[in-house]
Amino acid sequence: MPVQLDIDELVGRARDGVPRAIARLLSLVEDAHPRLPEVAAKLTPHTGNARVVGLTGPPGVGKSTSTSALLTALRAQGLRVGVLAIDPSSPFSGGALLGDRIRMTEHATDPGVFIRSMATRGHLGGLSWATPQAVRVLDAAGFDVVLIETVGVGQSEVDVVKLADTTVVLLAPGMGDGIQAAKAGVLEIADVFVVNKADREGADATVHDLKQMISLVRREIRGPSWRQPIVRTVASRGEGVDDVVRALGEHHDWLVQRDELPRRRAARARDEVEAIAVQRLRAEIVDLRSGDRLAELAERVVARKLDPFAAAEELIRDLRGS
Repeated sequence: MPVQLDIDELVGRARDGVPRAIARLLSLVEDAHPRLPEVAAKLTPHTGNARVVGLTGPPGVGKSTSTSALLTALRAQGLRVGVLAIDPSSPFSGGALLGDRIRMTEHATDPGVFIRSMATRGHLGGLSWATPQAVRVLDAAGFDVVLIETVGVGQSEVDVVKLADTTVVLLAPGMGDGIQAAKAGVLEIADVFVVNKADREGADATVHDLKQMISLVRREIRGPSWRQPIVRTVASRGEGVDDVVRALGEHHDWLVQRDELPRRRAARARDEVEAIAVQRLRAEIVDLRSGDRLAELAERVVARKLDPFAAAEELIRDLRGS
């Protein structure tokens, strides 16, 4: 007999900070459990308080080390921190490889920290499809800051800007394609730049290139705007991390003063609603695929009795029940 879920009790225990309850809710999110809408309804009134910070950048810049160092600095301020470390999906099980959680073992026994590795499960853009709902769980569970560390796929990690209040882009000296990533949009999403491994040769050149890029972008912007700071760090030694925390705080204050925070969160909500709607429509199409209707339309397209656009229109009418 399947275990009966008491959603009210589960949400209540998560609100009390019980790690097992938080983990259980995150599992429901990742598994797209049928009762997920009920979970979201119970969690939503308790959300909106956590600051969401995204960390992204090309592979090899030290994202996991920087996330761990940032955790230490935020905990020193007495803040409770949740971490969503997005890992590549295992080609065998479909689960996360858990590399980031292994690298953050020093925080494993801290009751003010909760770390969860999540699998991309084929989702592009450096995030997992379940990340927005996972952020909601940690927000409702009372974490002051939620850190989202992207998968490390390089220049396509731009989805994080849709979820984060503040996006941190990390670079490191000697990475030839780091600044070139600006052309693909990764650097353009940054609210804060971090040049990690700044004790290495080439750090000054990386900072110089970033300053030039920022100046070029600002020439095209009319009116006041946030000027992205460039922070040097050696995350493995904790150097410069306090400066990153300060930059995050200054950006949050700027968002509040300019009424930009509600705008960003409204855009996040729009994207989430759209993604859920598309997911449900896709599920309905899959249901049609298991029947004869989609096969019939496909055969008519192959026989040139119907073009693909007209077939899609018929499919949409079927979905609408008209």
